[in-house]
Amino acid sequence: MTGIQVVNEHDEPKFVAALICCLGVLAIIICSVFVLEIELHLALTIALIWTAFNAAVLGYRFRDTKKLMNDGIIAAVGAIYIFMLIGVVIAALIESGTIAGIIFYALDVVDPRWFLPASLLLCSFMSLATGTSWGTVGTAGVVLVGLGEFIGIPAPMVAGAVISGALFGDKMSPLSDTTILAATAVGTEVDQHIRAMFYTTGPTFLLILIVFGALSFSYGNVELSLAEIDALRGPLLDQFSMNFLVFLPLLVILTMSFMRMAAEPSMMAGTIVAVLLAMYLQGREFSDILYSLQYGFVSESGIESVDTLLTRGGLQSMMWTLSLALIALALGGVLNGAGFLKVLVRGLIKRIKTTTQLVTSTIATGILSNMSTGENYLTVIFGSRIYKDTYEERGLHPRMLSRCVEEGATLSAGLIPWTTTGAFFSGALGVSTVQYAPWVLLSSFNIIISIGLTAIGKGIFKQDQP
Repeated sequence: MTGIQVVNEHDEPKFVAALICCLGVLAIIICSVFVLEIELHLALTIALIWTAFNAAVLGYRFRDTKKLMNDGIIAAVGAIYIFMLIGVVIAALIESGTIAGIIFYALDVVDPRWFLPASLLLCSFMSLATGTSWGTVGTAGVVLVGLGEFIGIPAPMVAGAVISGALFGDKMSPLSDTTILAATAVGTEVDQHIRAMFYTTGPTFLLILIVFGALSFSYGNVELSLAEIDALRGPLLDQFSMNFLVFLPLLVILTMSFMRMAAEPSMMAGTIVAVLLAMYLQGREFSDILYSLQYGFVSESGIESVDTLLTRGGLQSMMWTLSLALIALALGGVLNGAGFLKVLVRGLIKRIKTTTQLVTSTIATGILSNMSTGENYLTVIFGSRIYKDTYEERGLHPRMLSRCVEEGATLSAGLIPWTTTGAFFSGALGVSTVQYAPWVLLSSFNIIISIGLTAIGKGIFKQDQP
């Protein structure tokens, strides 16, 4: 005996080791980005190396760790396809005149005093009907942020209203994949899950509607004169032919979404229609359209506000976002696959004594898991599995767990720059996650209200309740 302990292959980490690993990941990311001002990609890469080292201590060889990384990426491969398509769709909608057309006609009716609550409501209804926050943000959200900039409302504030609405509809829609996944993972009915969420999300929505209304009224003295409107419309008319046909690509995407078609074929169909319109209505050369689909549309109107809005899109515009998501998913694959997250959460569960602590822990676990795995679908499954027995032992109905899992997983995903959702929202809207996160009031208010109601004994569902 040499006195050296041989670590068996794939040993499960101890609680202290799991805590050190996870805290190390967070410390590396926070220190790198906010103190050393290192690019986020490099920060996540360093965190991945740190996690791989901790896995090696447990007996994981390089090929095992690489498999965990691959598994993390494969689990979210559907999101990767949408990442690539959204840049193409945005460029196609600009080429066809769809985005310009919405702005052109909306200038007649837009009112700064109601813009933020109207954006919140529009995105809520659209996401509720289609069941997708990504589709809502990538279409209506892009236009609303641009319109908000035109009338002088800060883009991060508009993005916050857009994302809040999109998340509300996504949570409350029976067509939403995360809603169905959360209900299925804990073993409850979708309608029960939605009713449970309404106890906390309903009051939250009304509250933020009032707040966004008050914020919007602070811009009520901003009025666009006829001269200013003409100055905005002129460059649009110089670049695009305007009639109601320009709305056809968006109509195709929305109709296919309402019919519960998958996002990818809906986006591809909308792109094809947009390309045809760009050729035959806007008179664009096919080679120029293809260039825009690859590198983005470039507006040269000479009006800064118009050029800023319309110079965007293209496959390459999403590559920064996609590469960030890939690194984050690989990191999450190791943290999850090697058991660091599971052991850490299990250790926390042992210290829980009250229902309020349990709800708080469930939501916090969702946030931590999103930060670690980069993908809220994995977080929903992870949280449902790890807490299911604990909720049953305490006599709580499964819909209580599904609600808390969604409040931690779905609501926080868009606030973290390196998650697939946060990276997508930022890339589509052209606003950084750090900038818009404070304005996504649905997420922060909902979490506070959920924990607060539990603390006063409200919104708690027992197993014997219908």
